Amino acid sequence: MNFYGCWAFFKKEVKRFYSVSVQTVFAPIVSTLLFLLIFGQVLDTRLDAFSGLSYSQFLIPGLVMMAILQNAFSNSSSSIIQSKMYGNLTFVLVSPISPLELYIAFIGAAIVRGLAVGLGVLLVGWLGFELQWYSVFWVLLFAVLSAALLGGVGLIAGIVSDKYDHLAAFQNFIIIPLTFLSGVFYSIQSLPPFWQTLSMFNPFFYMVDGFRYGFYAQSDVSVYLSLLITASFLVLVTLINLILLVKGVKIRH
Repeated sequence: MNFYGCWAFFKKEVKRFYSVSVQTVFAPIVSTLLFLLIFGQVLDTRLDAFSGLSYSQFLIPGLVMMAILQNAFSNSSSSIIQSKMYGNLTFVLVSPISPLELYIAFIGAAIVRGLAVGLGVLLVGWLGFELQWYSVFWVLLFAVLSAALLGGVGLIAGIVSDKYDHLAAFQNFIIIPLTFLSGVFYSIQSLPPFWQTLSMFNPFFYMVDGFRYGFYAQSDVSVYLSLLITASFLVLVTLINLILLVKGVKIRH
């Protein structure tokens, strides 16, 4: 294993988004907090999602996870598509880095960016509302696994996309709808039976629900079921990425 090469490429990916941190870190924090400002203030006294919690307390972990998911996806997808469009992906492919090392570097950087934005949202939310910590272990576990999963999905989207339009289709027709319908803004227990059943087929729901469990020890489904489904999808996405990278689908021709 080429640890030095993997570490060097990981640092390059982190520096890439850090060099434009106003756009990649601070702007997503501000836009996510607007949801808290609008929905939290308007619905705080009108909705009671979980027992003993205000709506704002319920909402904040969901918004943190939404920020983690969307930014982890954006990091890996934008990096690979930019490299393809500008032609510098060739230099990466001829370097002595295996597909697995390349994948680890991409996913590692996506996790760092996702956690950085999520931490920013959490800290600002913490200043205005009283949050509880039931288990830091569950919070960190779901944050890292979910960021890795969406980083992997972003890498697939970047590899199979030929231009920015294709990548925007992934973002607008898959990632954003699945995120908004994952229980970020509501508990699925408040939905009619049909929509409750439909929500159970959305993998994003399990990431949000498991992450929220780490704060309040309350969730719509068992946290172990959420962990099983999240980990299973991460394994599936990892295998797909390795197959694409080994075969060089749309990146070597």
